[in-house]
Amino acid sequence: MLCQDRASGLKAVIALHSTALGPALGGTRFYPYANEAEAVADALNLARGMSYKNAMAGLDHGGGKAVIIGDPEQIKSEELLLAYGRFVASLGGRYVTACDVGTYVADMDVVARECRWTTGRSPENGGAGDSSVLTSFGVYQGMRAAAQHLWGDPTLRDRTVGIAGVGKVGHHLVEHLLAEGAHVVVTDVRKDVVRTITERHPSVVAVADTDALIRVENLDIYAPCALGGALNDDTVPVLTAKVVCGAANNQLAHPGVEKDLADRGILYAPDYVVNAGGVIQVADELHGFDFDRCKAKASKIYDTTLAIFARAKEDGIPPAAAADRIAEQRMAEARSRR
Repeated sequence: MLCQDRASGLKAVIALHSTALGPALGGTRFYPYANEAEAVADALNLARGMSYKNAMAGLDHGGGKAVIIGDPEQIKSEELLLAYGRFVASLGGRYVTACDVGTYVADMDVVARECRWTTGRSPENGGAGDSSVLTSFGVYQGMRAAAQHLWGDPTLRDRTVGIAGVGKVGHHLVEHLLAEGAHVVVTDVRKDVVRTITERHPSVVAVADTDALIRVENLDIYAPCALGGALNDDTVPVLTAKVVCGAANNQLAHPGVEKDLADRGILYAPDYVVNAGGVIQVADELHGFDFDRCKAKASKIYDTTLAIFARAKEDGIPPAAAADRIAEQRMAEARSRR
């Protein structure tokens, strides 16, 4: 669905990939795409990822995603968000929206004024608040599962973890890792964000950019927590980490990268599995939010990730392919029951 409101300057794309398991659920990304075609492609890829994410998280939701075209620092306004809310509402509940890159709890409060199918709202407005808290917790559980599978022990103490992107999710992940005694290396395009992290935690090491981060000597785990496509033909050959487990969506730049990782002996924790904590939280909001219930569900990401690694070994395929098979099976079973 292409959305345009000239009065507010809104240009957006809403993509629905599947409703086999229930109404499509996925966030709203606000980003300065180079052109409309790039925005449509991103929305379609993200919506597909949400179908698989929701299926693997055991949620009764299909996959959808929306992108608003433009620099949120320049064009975001109350009028634009209200106009966007009207477009989401016009779908009559087939799509439930939430926060994503470039959108925040306060934005969802505005969208919700025009659309009741809005999650990620503030507690004051009946919502669950910041979903990045449980997103980071889920990624942390995925890291623990990878450590258990690869090294026979889930602890991350004394492991070196490199985080690319220490924004909404990444800075919470830093806290989890430091609390367990891990060594943390970070980078972010926003130098002020990095400075905040290193001033708060002097033990955290900052490097210039992602290119430097993936080459850090003795790196155990690489956590892409910014935008997608982090694993590609340029980065995989030089990656020093033994595990990739991060919060970014669509980390594999193209089909075949998952095999390249496996061929190098790098264990990949599928992104849409380990970053599902946020969607678990916002889905719960539709039924009366309970944080402890959500955290208990998010903690199961550890078991789900281990099961994927086991399935991958059994079938002789990369973990990403194993996760796809499990998700596709659940969606197919739902369609057959209709």
